[in-house]
Amino acid sequence: MNLKTKFMTRNDCYTANRKITPKGIMIHSTATPGVMAGAWFSRWNKSFRAGEINRQVCVHAFLDDKEIWQYLPWNHRGWHAGGAANNSHIGIEICEPRGHSYQGSTMVNYDAKKNEAYFRAAWKNAVDLCVFLCKEYGLTEKDIIGHAEGHRQGIASNHADPMHWFPKHGESMDTFRAAVKKGLTTGISIDSEDDLEAGDIVEIKASAKRYYPNGPIIPNWVKWNYHLITQDKSGNRPVIKGGKECVLLGRTILKSNMDEKDGIMTWADKDILDLVSKGVEVEPKPETKTTQKFYRVQVGAFSKKENAKALMECLKKAGFDAYMKYD
Repeated sequence: MNLKTKFMTRNDCYTANRKITPKGIMIHSTATPGVMAGAWFSRWNKSFRAGEINRQVCVHAFLDDKEIWQYLPWNHRGWHAGGAANNSHIGIEICEPRGHSYQGSTMVNYDAKKNEAYFRAAWKNAVDLCVFLCKEYGLTEKDIIGHAEGHRQGIASNHADPMHWFPKHGESMDTFRAAVKKGLTTGISIDSEDDLEAGDIVEIKASAKRYYPNGPIIPNWVKWNYHLITQDKSGNRPVIKGGKECVLLGRTILKSNMDEKDGIMTWADKDILDLVSKGVEVEPKPETKTTQKFYRVQVGAFSKKENAKALMECLKKAGFDAYMKYD
């Protein structure tokens, strides 16, 4: 399965921008029959403070029998546990198939035989994702709990999931952990779509100092907003600077309303960038575009390209984000 990424940048949980060091993984199920992983973006990529949604909730990932969607950075504090586990656990929601309803926390008219194939495929995706995250953060199967277990430990709200569902297919959190343990031993094949390419929206990591090794220093203001990758290759080959594969950051995307403005036009090491959305899929804030204008400084104009290039190199060595345009 591919791990697909599209962050819920309108959700207040995302804009709160609180970080955690993941110490565990909490498994949930949605209790919303028939709503699959990809559909939750339009449901939850909204602001409670702006009155767009009536719940303050956000999890790191949803998955179903076919897809895995990551909606928050893994080290971002989620709103999924209803307790202290938000400060320590990555939250994963397993989507439920259509065809049943609920009375309290009890599934009504759930056909286990009919849904066995769906359950097995979703189960495998959940196991594979947990194996991936355990390897990413140095965790083991012992660091994985269900929401109901979190409640018993006093770190989550009172929910029954996923143990209202797993036993219908002969499974439990213990067998889930055993499957993850086996996956950690045998390995899995889970592909991430995080390889950065033109059209992606990214942000520069707070810890980054230079755009690439021995390259220009990154001004703090550059980290205040997102950036659109406008180029990832030159002549069908990766662009290498300072020994690192780089992409060109073209347009700037304002975090406040997702509007675009002129960008920094600078090559940046892929390792200093975090993916925000693949293929410019972030939904813009429903506001009128800004009419603010900006002043720009032009250092010089030259009839000979070599003279312009020489000055541009001098500016870059001095730490300025210079670029050359031919009119």
